[in-house]
Amino acid sequence: MNSISVRALLVRGMLAGLVAGAFALLVAYFLGESRVDAAIALEETHSHDHGGGEELVSRTLQSTGGLATGVLVFGVAVGGIAALVFCYALGRIGRFGPRATAALIAGAALLTVYIVPFLKYPPNPPAVGNPDTIGRRTALFFLMVALSVLLAVAAVILGRRLAPRLGNWNATIAAAAGYVLVTGLAYAFLPSFNEVGHDFPATLLWQFRLATLAVQITLWTTFGLVFGYLTERLLAPKPDAVTAKDGKTNRPATVAG
Repeated sequence: MNSISVRALLVRGMLAGLVAGAFALLVAYFLGESRVDAAIALEETHSHDHGGGEELVSRTLQSTGGLATGVLVFGVAVGGIAALVFCYALGRIGRFGPRATAALIAGAALLTVYIVPFLKYPPNPPAVGNPDTIGRRTALFFLMVALSVLLAVAAVILGRRLAPRLGNWNATIAAAAGYVLVTGLAYAFLPSFNEVGHDFPATLLWQFRLATLAVQITLWTTFGLVFGYLTERLLAPKPDAVTAKDGKTNRPATVAG
């Protein structure tokens, strides 16, 4: 993988991340924002007697421009990072083509970066959570993300080392079991938080968390599909495209009459 290919893949990864971010933005806006508005309404109902200062950013701007900026920038950033991971992983994790490798990376990112931390520290809407613990909860969430990613890398290395002795299938099962076991230990020893008020609707909380999960699933699924398509066109072009690029044609010979 030379520097030109890495640069081309990085650009395609960021482009795929932008497209994925656009789709995720639609899901976040139509599924998530109504739940956020409902939670904010409950929060304002419970804190009406405390008063409050003037809001620096309007709720309308937060739910449109702010949301779009955050989701699209996040999509471009993770797309670039995933493209760099793809450059290293291609040909090193098995005999997978560009599309399959892109799909594996997208699926692994969804699992390790979001789903595993989500199960331990699920996101909360406004009006849920103690403001005094927000710093600790945020730090523990990112710690869970780091642990999940590092354990996934360790599982891949373990699986590759066990493959010559156990075979690919058994080595994969052993590595996955090790990942699940150590992740379970992290779940058990890291502190948990139960700060949902008794009067907060459980249905609203569940819908909000499902909406956030849907946003991430949409983001990584779209990225895997788009990036896989772009990388296959770059790294494994069709024979006709290669011929045209080289300036050759396969036109049938004409017979002079």
